[in-house]
Order: sequence, then structure tokens, then C-alpha cells
Amino acid sequence: MRFAVDTGGTFTDLIVEDDDGLCHMFKASTVPADPVQGVLDALQVGADGLGIARRDLLGRGSLFIHGTTHAINAIITGRTAKTALLTTEGHPDTLVLREGGRAEPFNFTVPFPEPYIPRSLTFEVAGRILSDGSEMIPLDETATIATIERLKAAGVEAVAVCFLWSVVNADHEERVGQLLDEYLPGIPYTLSHRLNPTLREFRRASSAAVDASLKPLMGHYMRSLQARLSDEGFAGRVLVITSNAGVIDAADAAQAPIHIVNSGPSMAPVAGRWFAEIDEGTSNAIVADTGGTTYDVSLVRRGVIPTTRETWIGEPYRGVMLGFPWVDVKSVGAGGGSIAWVDSGGLLHVGPQSAGAVPGPVAYGRGGTLPTVTDASIALGHLDPDFFLGGAMKLDRAGAIEAIRLHVAEPLGMDVAAAADAILAIATENMVQAIVDITVNQGADPREAVLVGGGGAAGLNSVRIAQRLGCPTLIVPSVSAALSAAGALMSDLKAEFHKARFATSAKFDFVAVNSALADLKAQCEGFAASSGSSYPAKIRFKAEARYDTQVWEIETPVRGDRFESDEDLAAFVADFHQTHEDLFSFADTASAIEVVGWTATVTCALREEPQLILSAAPRAGADRTRTAYFASTGWTETPVRRFDAMEPGETIAGPALLENPFTTVVIEPGAIATRRASGGLSIAIGKAI
Repeated sequence: MRFAVDTGGTFTDLIVEDDDGLCHMFKASTVPADPVQGVLDALQVGADGLGIARRDLLGRGSLFIHGTTHAINAIITGRTAKTALLTTEGHPDTLVLREGGRAEPFNFTVPFPEPYIPRSLTFEVAGRILSDGSEMIPLDETATIATIERLKAAGVEAVAVCFLWSVVNADHEERVGQLLDEYLPGIPYTLSHRLNPTLREFRRASSAAVDASLKPLMGHYMRSLQARLSDEGFAGRVLVITSNAGVIDAADAAQAPIHIVNSGPSMAPVAGRWFAEIDEGTSNAIVADTGGTTYDVSLVRRGVIPTTRETWIGEPYRGVMLGFPWVDVKSVGAGGGSIAWVDSGGLLHVGPQSAGAVPGPVAYGRGGTLPTVTDASIALGHLDPDFFLGGAMKLDRAGAIEAIRLHVAEPLGMDVAAAADAILAIATENMVQAIVDITVNQGADPREAVLVGGGGAAGLNSVRIAQRLGCPTLIVPSVSAALSAAGALMSDLKAEFHKARFATSAKFDFVAVNSALADLKAQCEGFAASSGSSYPAKIRFKAEARYDTQVWEIETPVRGDRFESDEDLAAFVADFHQTHEDLFSFADTASAIEVVGWTATVTCALREEPQLILSAAPRAGADRTRTAYFASTGWTETPVRRFDAMEPGETIAGPALLENPFTTVVIEPGAIATRRASGGLSIAIGKAI
């Protein structure tokens, strides 16, 4: 058996793949104060659903894959370790000055952001490496030891080290690491050249700072997860989802926790890509994962899941820069738990505030008083209050209606149904804008892609979203309510290695570049040899390249592992021009191309090609109707079907409500849903009526 668990802000999703290859989906409430307990609760729900004891269930398992928001939540809430930063003498302000960008250059009312590590915990170290790797000033070890004693006196819990040009010559950083081991034993540290060997100083320093600050917390979390699973009978391998759509061993995640900051959302596009291909035969998809707190959007283009190093937690230039690659995901505060509120000017807003897991929407009956998107769907009759989570949780429809009346309908002077529909309309617009942002930024037209709806709340308004975007087709997989967990079961062990080596197409240094690529290939082969995978590793190369005199780089694929001839260089140049045109709609073919860094990615499969993912065996469900509200028709007696009871190829036209124990898909008037052989729904959007 294999287990995949994704811990979200509201629910913890579990998919169990049994020995016959069938997948079973379960959900339990997330426990924010103890996320591992939420994992165990989900496993208990799974064990109950399968009719066996939890210990027996775990005892049969060989692989446990975990996605978690624990790291990113720690950064957002400031619960990271007390961390010091060691920098080159004369350069203590790297984290203060940043890169100079401003989101609003003429808005001087916004205070300049505080550095991730305060200046009071930033220490200068005497010693200087030059850009050619030569040593200008030797490392002052006596002064460094004295500085380490100051760290000890300050009660520092972690240390980040980032020296100038350590990506060219790492001797000073390596020696400081040895001194930290000797004089500050037991305190974790991060050396920037090992973690993120990029030329950009701020990004390298920021990623080292974030990584070091997470090591105590995530080390404890990973050890706790493994120990508690072991105590419950699990003896298999524990893997953690990375931000880059792969998985790594839990021990490796504890050593470099920056890899898992954006853990959960990275797997939704992996599953979305698979379902787009098998259900609609397309390699272009927009993958949207609707959780309780956020709406996460990613893109699959020609079968490739784009990644980015423009990774900010919070607003660009004001938040925390990771400078580390992750799947390009756009997140907005619009999920099933997003709170609807009316401002002093009489305008309706939805989010970014969320009711989360505690107290949750009003209908959950856990103390929530403010209406949410979920409450709106219940008030409109789209959700069955007696069939939420398959009937495991009863919802308070009257409470949801009263909250909407009090906080939205009366302030806006409308009836409850119109107010609830307005909540869904605003949430839809927020989600549409997130999709437009990520597609337009990558030069993609949403009208030429299918929309894949994931997350427990995906079915509530995904048809409306597709209608607004002009997407011809919406796919709602059978495992849509746990799309990220499903992606985890398809995932591969993955690592990425980077090397800073400048090159220009005007005077290309074949020897130096091939030496850098050979070093990267050797690192990839070393990872593959220790991965435990029995399948051949796949190694891909790419370059951080730009036009001459440009400031920022884009990632461009490298076709092979060496540049043997001018023809190889010409092919790379052509690929760069094409990539640039895809992103920005133009290419400057007369300009030379500069490369500042090279990257190699190695993937090691954990299984053969993904199998057809099926939910549990189809269940019979009597056809019935429910009175539901639609903007175009008002209150309508609406057919209700169990879509896991529909036969492959069977269709149903909207308005209709298609349910399974974990989600309800609202088929708006004008849309037509067809059940696919994969178990999911393919919905022809048509035009809104």
C-alpha cells in the first residue's frame, strides 16, 4: 500500500492506493496546533472506511508521501528559529537593501520591509574572495571564533552564512562551517554556496536565511512525523513533497527545509497534467486547486509544468524572497472558507480572510459567525447539508442563511439568495483574475486550454470560472477533492543542482561550459545512485539566460549534456529566442545571449508509468431533485446525481448537481457533463444562459 497525505489549511486529504491499484480518498479536519495529529486523524478515517485497524493499515504500507504547509505557515506567522547571518565584512546590509524593486514606486506611505534576519543578528566576518575566485583578504579565524562566541551568548538557534563570491570559491564558507561545528555544536547552519549557488547576492543570502531559520522547526516536525508513524506500525519510507513538483526523503527535507516551503500546491499540476492528457488528449491545462483558505492556480504548457525563481512569500518586493525554484503557482485568498464582508462604503468583498479549519464556516457549527463561500453554496441549495463528507459531517443550513442575511443581504438591501449568489460571483472574479495573471504572464491564452478543477470546493463555481475565461472544457477528476495528494502518488524523486558559470554566445567558452555541465551531471548521477529507485534516472539541463544588456534571466532548456559544436550552440540560441517569444511575444535575434548559470534536474521514478487512478468502486445512488438557485433561472427544481454512479460516457445537461462524498459539482445552465473512463467528469462549458 501507498499513502499520500496533503495537509491543507482546513482539511487533511488522504489517498490510499491499495495493493490492487485502486485508490480510496478520505478527509479529516486539519489540526493547526498539531498537524501530525491531523495526519493520524485522516489515517484513522481511512482505516475506518476500509474496515481495518489503523495499525494494520499502516503496517501494510510501503510508502508514505506527505505534503505540508507547516514551513510556509511558520514563515508567515514568524514562528521560525532565532537565526543569525554571517556576511562578508563591509556587506551587512544585503537583506536590508534587497534588490531595489518596488511594487508601487510612488506610494511612500508603505514602510520599507524589515529584513528577514534583523541587523542586530547580522555579523560581519573579515575575509574577502574576489570574482575570479582569488583570495584578496584571508579569513580571520580568530575574529570568527569570537563572533561565534557572541552567537552562543545571544542564544542563536540557527546560523546562515553568505559570503561574497562563495559560488566561485567556497573556501571561506566551508571553513566557517567547520568552526561552527567545533564551537557551536548542535546548532544547525546553512552555507549559501551549497544551498543556492546563484550569482545574485540577495537571493542567495535570503534563501540561506530562510533555510537556516526553518531547520530547528522542520527537523522536529519531520522527526515527529516519522516517529509517530513508526509508533503506529508504519515501517516504510517517508517522503515529503517539494516545491518543485518532486519528492525527497523526510531526512533530506529536514536538512534543507527550503525545498518544501511550497510543498502541497506543487503536486496539483502533476495530477492535472495527467488527467488533461487521458481525459481530453491535450497537453495544455490550467490547474486550479480550491482549498478552504486559498485558490492555487498553475499552468501546464505543452506538457511542461513551468517553474520560477521569482518566489516571494507575501507581496513581491515586500515579502520574503526565497530565490529558490518552485512550481509557478499563483495563490489568492479565495477558498471555500473565505469570508464575505461588506465594507463601510457598501461594497461586497470575499477574502482574503478565511474561517480556516477553526472555527470554519458558520454551517460547520464550530463557532463561526461570519459567512463564507461554503455557507453561500449551502444557502443556494448547491450543497446537501446531510451529505457533506459523505454524511460524516452535518451542516447547519439555517445558520448559514442567517449569517448571510445579517452580514451581507441586509447591508446590501437584497434577499438572501441574491446575496449568496453575489458572494459566489465575487469569489469567481477573484479566482478568474488569478488565472488571468498566471496565463497572461506566461503568454498563454486560457481559451486554448482545459481547466482542471481540484480541491474540495472546486465544484462550487468552476463551471462559472470556465465560462468567464472562455475555456471550452472543464475537467473534474474523480479525485479532485484531493488533487494534490493524487499528484503525490504520481510523483518522482527529484533533485536540482545549480552552477554559476558565465557564458556568452558571442564568444562561447565550450571547455568551461562543458566542465560545468559535467559537474552537474555527476551530482545528478550521485543522487540517482543513492535514491533507491530501480528505474533509469532522467537528467535534464537548462540555462539561466538573457539578451546582452538585459537585467533578468529566463530559463531555457538545453537539449543535451554537452555543447560539442557550433550547431549545438545555434540550437540553444534558437531555443532561447523561441522561449523569449513565448513569454514576451518578441525575440531579438540580432542580440547576443548571455548565460549566468546552469541547472541540472534529475528525476528517479518510484513506479512505472502512472496507473489509471480510480476512486472506490461505483456506488448506486437514487436519482432525486433539490431546489437550488441559479442566477439565470432563480430557484429551480434541479436533478441531483451521484457522479460515481454514472456510467462512462453518460451525459447530463445543466442545471444539475453531481455529488460524491467529497465534493459537489454545480453544472450551470448551458453546460453538459460527461463521465469519463477515468471516473471523473468532463464538462463542455457552452455559454451561460
